[in-house]
Amino acid sequence: MLAQVPLIISILFISITIVSIVWVYRATGSKTFLLIVSIWAIIQSILGLSGIYQNTDLPVPLIMPLGIMPTLIAILACLTTSKGKKFLKLINLQTLIYFHSIRIIVEILLALLYQIGVMSIYITYHGTNFDLLSGLTAPIIAYFVFNQNLKHPKLLFWWNALALLLLLNVVITAIFAIPSPFQKLAFEQPNIAILYFPFNLLPTVIVPLVMFAHAVAFFQLQGTKNMVQNN
Repeated sequence: MLAQVPLIISILFISITIVSIVWVYRATGSKTFLLIVSIWAIIQSILGLSGIYQNTDLPVPLIMPLGIMPTLIAILACLTTSKGKKFLKLINLQTLIYFHSIRIIVEILLALLYQIGVMSIYITYHGTNFDLLSGLTAPIIAYFVFNQNLKHPKLLFWWNALALLLLLNVVITAIFAIPSPFQKLAFEQPNIAILYFPFNLLPTVIVPLVMFAHAVAFFQLQGTKNMVQNN
């Protein structure tokens, strides 16, 4: 752990990770999903505590091949395999849209980490991170699309598209701000925090869960579109 980070912030980050896992589990209703993600979070916690991600001499930060890429492969497998597609169809999309509101708390914690000096300004709403808008609008979108019985698939599609772009903007910027030969910006104050536990759980657990939520939305919306066209 980073000594300069107050313990309460670390505890909050761990709590947000647990809440994210449980929230998405409630949407899936799959104990297998819960088990897999929980084991993955434990593995990432061990890697974060071991200090392996803090090796900044490699051309590519280890958190990318060991923490980020496996989650992207898992999401891709869900979208392209028959079992994965069957699983995605059964997920409660309304719960997942509300889940995006977790991004509000994450952004606040990122801003606090920036103030402490362990996170780049580019990864906060003080810089080029506008992901807070996704969290603020998520419950509004979910309410009007689901609770008011209004069928707005296009609204949901475009909100997901814009929210995903905002997320990708943060992810790409964060990668280029990690202290390593791969670094391209934020040299005065790089993203040190995500190389340490529990903050390494952000790019390896929380962000993949948010991306998964977007993937489910696009998959189910495409299925709805196909049903309408067939009818």
